[in-house]
Amino acid sequence: MPRTNIATMSLTKVYPLLVQKAERKQRTQAEVNQIICWLTGYTQTELDAQLAKGITYQAFFDEAPQMNPNCHLITGVVCGIRVETIEDPLMQKVRYLDKLIDELAKGRMMSQILRA
Repeated sequence: MPRTNIATMSLTKVYPLLVQKAERKQRTQAEVNQIICWLTGYTQTELDAQLAKGITYQAFFDEAPQMNPNCHLITGVVCGIRVETIEDPLMQKVRYLDKLIDELAKGRMMSQILRA
């Protein structure tokens, strides 16, 4: 099976995977949405609209109102790669989101996840 580039994947395919990961650990879709909105600057209404449009993951991040100025505080390893050292801006944003969802699934408090 050919490998799919994450940038060209539909947001509507990736989003449910993020929610499932959180829900398997008794966290909620609302918490996932809060994390996404914190990271990207979307409001809940704007996030819902992006999901309804079925845009690519790259377009989702390209159209984000503003990445959170504290996203540089997201550090650690996702899939064996340190997120703070990723050079490709899109991949770094994708991994930032992955890292935050990982932290949610591991039971961290939302205030810690959102670097408050």
